[in-house]
Amino acid sequence: MIHKLSDVQTENIGKNTNIWQFCVVLKGAKVGSSCNICSHCFIENEVVIGNNVTIKNGVYLYDGITVEDNVFIGPNATFCNDKYPKSKNKDFKLESILIKKGASIGANATILPGVTIGENALIAAGAIVTKDVPDSKVVKGKW
Repeated sequence: MIHKLSDVQTENIGKNTNIWQFCVVLKGAKVGSSCNICSHCFIENEVVIGNNVTIKNGVYLYDGITVEDNVFIGPNATFCNDKYPKSKNKDFKLESILIKKGASIGANATILPGVTIGENALIAAGAIVTKDVPDSKVVKGKW
């Protein structure tokens, strides 16, 4: 189901995926099956989302982010793909983020560029992730 108040430009959406109102999904994005993308989300072109993923309200996924299967992303979690952001930066260097299978990211967590979040890792609400997170690790505060 794609809500009529969303702007979904991609055709790469798996079966049984729900995209709720006020979402924007750009043309190059890939979204798997049985996902739930809640309202007010933005998904850029170079984003890959696996199967059975839940993305709660107010999450923006920018180019270079890969979300594997069975991941949960809590409301207003923030993802960055540039360590040194500047307006109209001609030296922009995209730094990817990989979120591995079964990981959970709590509300308002901030994930900085260039990190991998391991399988079944748990990122607590409000955490700031500055480096790779091992499989099954629980992270709270600044990591």
